[in-house]
Amino acid sequence: MRGDRPSIGLLPWGLAFLVFGLVPLLYALVLSFQQMNPLRPDLTHFVGFSNYARALTSASFWHALRTTVIFVVGTIPVTLTLAYLVAGQLATIRRGQGFFRAAIFFPATVSMVVIALVFKSLYAEDGLLNGWLAASGLARVHWLQDVRTALPSIMLMDIWGSVGYYAILILAGRKTLPPEQLEAARLEGLSAWDVERRIVFPHLRPVLLFVVLLNTIRSFQIFTEVFVLTRGGPLESTLTLVYHLYERAFYHFEMGYASAIAYLLLALVGMVLLVQRRVLGDRRPA
Repeated sequence: MRGDRPSIGLLPWGLAFLVFGLVPLLYALVLSFQQMNPLRPDLTHFVGFSNYARALTSASFWHALRTTVIFVVGTIPVTLTLAYLVAGQLATIRRGQGFFRAAIFFPATVSMVVIALVFKSLYAEDGLLNGWLAASGLARVHWLQDVRTALPSIMLMDIWGSVGYYAILILAGRKTLPPEQLEAARLEGLSAWDVERRIVFPHLRPVLLFVVLLNTIRSFQIFTEVFVLTRGGPLESTLTLVYHLYERAFYHFEMGYASAIAYLLLALVGMVLLVQRRVLGDRRPA
């Protein structure tokens, strides 16, 4: 009886995962092999791999994938570098640590919709950023209406909203480093750079791998920022894969095609994560 208690404790989580995770996942897989319009369910029929073939030969799919890859490649290195530097600075603060940690982590506690609305007002034609430019004698910038600046503007907002969360994760990893090890390194005459490179960074490698994997998944799923700020425009310059999926499912009611895009995205993210884990994973011998 005592041995059954752990499984009973996991039962609510298991039921929730089954109902809200596994069943929708399997249903989407079945849908991806069908042509299905929720307004005409009587016309639903099996189409095999046609939805996958259509996606892989669609210019819109490849354009959305290209935009998503640019977003992922452009945000992850900057976010990771800034988070690492911020975590290093937080680790050196002796007074007011709680305040600074809370201030850095604050954006992670705010809904991305709220953050996007705030940045939308900052990027507005008569917003704060253009006000500063005008006061400096510079021309105003159409942040979200120009194809050259729309995607970088969204990337900048995403970096600002993510750095604090990942900095706290990295800081937690730094706190697990034994202080005696750092003190011994300093007594041996190692410089601050050598301590960071030879002791701190190797110790943080598993945490950094976790941060990279987490940020990669989140970046491939970018949707809220695009939905609130640009709706994929201007001229589809911010059309990401998940927003493209959303449009096909809920504007055009092509549930089967949208499900196929979702599974292609799942396969892509899975492959990227495997490569990252192999490249960045622990290389120490077992």
